Amino acid sequence: MPPATALRIGIDFDNTIVSYDALFHRAAVEQGLVPSALPPTKIAVRDHLRSIGREDNWTELQGHVYGPRMQDAAPFPGVIRFFEWAQAASIAVAIVSHRTRHPFIGPQHDLHAAARGWVSLMLERQGLIRHDQVYFELTKAEKLARIATAGFTHFIDDLPEILLAEAFPAGTRRILFDPERHHATDPGLVAVASWNDIRGHFEGLWATAS
Repeated sequence: MPPATALRIGIDFDNTIVSYDALFHRAAVEQGLVPSALPPTKIAVRDHLRSIGREDNWTELQGHVYGPRMQDAAPFPGVIRFFEWAQAASIAVAIVSHRTRHPFIGPQHDLHAAARGWVSLMLERQGLIRHDQVYFELTKAEKLARIATAGFTHFIDDLPEILLAEAFPAGTRRILFDPERHHATDPGLVAVASWNDIRGHFEGLWATAS
């Protein structure tokens, strides 16, 4: 096990650091797209719109949420505390994610600028991450390439398809963030349901290494 100061943790952004459930529901209700009684989750909103043949509305809603409404999105409980702990323990942390630059349909908001604005507001201004530790790539392939060259000891993502991709670096330990336990257990992944669990996992590694 490397010493704590040698740990380098990479973290995905969308649906890993940022929770969109309440915001997607609120924005969809505001636009009259879904009934207010619908469960307040992103998946419920998506499935409802798809079930009534409104896939384009769902696609445009994503551009709206990930663009001009991005600053209204909430961090997952415990994630800010994790960054505070990592800073106090001198553990290197970087964000590596992917999203298109502009929505597929609807107003052409700059989705990368919106995401960076959220990171600046929630993390950079508090001194919890530097601007040069944040990477938003355009594709999954570019994200995987960034992970492969970054030298991470661990990477946290909500997508098994990223963590289990052939291009994912073999030497990086894979942590699946799965708060709703949607995914089957895979022996190559450490599955966690909360950011408190993630912090506990690394606190154990830190204590062992120290």
